[in-house]
Amino acid sequence: MPDALDAHPYDALLLLSFGGPEGPDDVVPFLENVTRGRGIPKERLKEVGQHYFLFGGVSPINDQNRALLDALRKDFADHGLDLPVYWGNRNWAPYLTDTLREMVAEGRRRILVLATSAYASYSGCRQYRENLAGSLATLQAEGLELPRVDKLRHYFNHPGFLQPMIDGVLKSLADLPEDVRAGAHLAFTTHSIPNASADTSGPVEDHGDGGAYVKQHLDAARLIADAVREKTGTDHPWQLVYQSRSGAPHIPWLEPDICDHLEELHGAGVPAVVMAPIGFVSDHMEVMYDLDTEAKAKAEELGLPVRRSATVGADPRFAAAIRELVVERAATESGRDVKPCALGDLGPSHDVCPVGCCPARAPKPAAAGADSPYA
Repeated sequence: MPDALDAHPYDALLLLSFGGPEGPDDVVPFLENVTRGRGIPKERLKEVGQHYFLFGGVSPINDQNRALLDALRKDFADHGLDLPVYWGNRNWAPYLTDTLREMVAEGRRRILVLATSAYASYSGCRQYRENLAGSLATLQAEGLELPRVDKLRHYFNHPGFLQPMIDGVLKSLADLPEDVRAGAHLAFTTHSIPNASADTSGPVEDHGDGGAYVKQHLDAARLIADAVREKTGTDHPWQLVYQSRSGAPHIPWLEPDICDHLEELHGAGVPAVVMAPIGFVSDHMEVMYDLDTEAKAKAEELGLPVRRSATVGADPRFAAAIRELVVERAATESGRDVKPCALGDLGPSHDVCPVGCCPARAPKPAAAGADSPYA
């Protein structure tokens, strides 16, 4: 048996994700949950839902989270980490509030949260913390004893997150025709967000042009590109580009879009491209539609050979990284010495989101931060 790892003071890990429909009848109700409060007509939601209907109305994200749960539980058991793992979503079953209620009923009082977003931003961090606060407020109104909830730090530069993506890019390069492989460019993709949100992402000292969101993605992309060069002996030019824009046309969002980037590269005579979705933990709908459907269709129209590399998904190295982050945070909370693991120029992210980190347009209470009303 492995030596027991110490998770004290924590007694549970919560996998917190976005959620997605699991059948055609779920699509519009799911989108209503996602867009609640924005006044978007149901007919418009049906139009947006066409992306899901192309895949039978089923988002792959839920099965991917189930696979990650299995990987985490196996890794924890194999390494002697006695910590139960739960799962809750922001926008679909199993809902976050229901899961927290279950955890409280089972006696969980110190909960660590793993969000399926590796980078700093409002939608990738603060909004999850707001959802946690909203669920805790519901439990408090029900008269339940509230647990202490903490969130794992950003893991964009942890080797267990990066190495699977490095291998994915290498595999994609090897899959290209030999006559175009050496000249292939790397397009690292992530979710586009409004410029204003990017500029205020991360702690206040990181605010500015692109904020922590862009800095962290550039650091991860650089680490992957450098590792690919070391493995192949070829320096593949690379750029950080964006996908999945969904806002009003008059509001500036991060650019260039992946399809525009493919057109530009083709026009410049680039012979092939590997698209690497480093901004996503798993191959969910935005990866499958925006890259595997739209971007690949654009590349085919251009006659440009492209490959799309894999996300980390339930890779055992990612599960191991989460275990290491859990043990690291537990040691910090218990006052034990610990050396955080992080690659690149930015170092390990903060454990506790400071005041002013990734602010919302309309301030709401947020848990698991320095400004949390639930200490």
